[in-house]
This record gives sequence, C-alpha cells and structure tokens, in this order.
Amino acid sequence: MNKMTVEEIKTSLQLETLSGEKGLDRIVTGGYVCDLLSDVMGNSKEGQIWITLQTHKNVMAIASLRDLAAVILINGFKPDADTANQSEIESIPILGTNASAFEIAGKLYELINKK
Repeated sequence: MNKMTVEEIKTSLQLETLSGEKGLDRIVTGGYVCDLLSDVMGNSKEGQIWITLQTHKNVMAIASLRDLAAVILINGFKPDADTANQSEIESIPILGTNASAFEIAGKLYELINKK
C-alpha cells in the first residue's frame, strides 16, 4: 500500500476541497464506504477516507471519533454549514466529487494499492 497524503489523493482523483484544508497533510491508510453512521462508527479505521453522501454535522463527530483522514462527499453533495465549520475546527478535510460512491471508491482503491 502506498503511503499518501489527503492532498496527493485529492490531486490525483481531481477532488474539490470543500473544507478543512489544514488537514490535507494527513496520511491515508485506506478507505471506507458507507452511509450508515453506526456502521462507520463501529467499523472504520484510523486514517481511512470515508466516502459518503451524508452532509450533516454528525459526519464530523464520527470522523473525529475514529480519527479518519478525510471525508469524500459523492454525487456533488456539499456539507452543511455547521459540518464545514466543524471540519475546519477538527482539520479533517471534506472533499467533493460528482462521481458515484462506486466510481470514486474504485479509483481510490487503485490509487492507494498501486505497486
């Protein structure tokens, strides 16, 4: 697995930084795709990028609790104002894409598992 920063992934996958720019230097260890918050809370791992369509403030509570590297919002979704604000406070980037979860998860997997 390649050690990559959120910034490197953002650039490679042409993602938009929606908030939390101070955290772009975080190291990414993998990815997690789910919209069920309790599942993410119970099964995600430190350093992963969480791919979701959820935009409310609880996203940042879970991202912080699990020490996730970043959140990618799919399908053109944007974070609620209080979510973006919490992202800035926590320095956990929220990135955006118009791609589907399936598409961006595949690209992320390919990128971080390159030999």
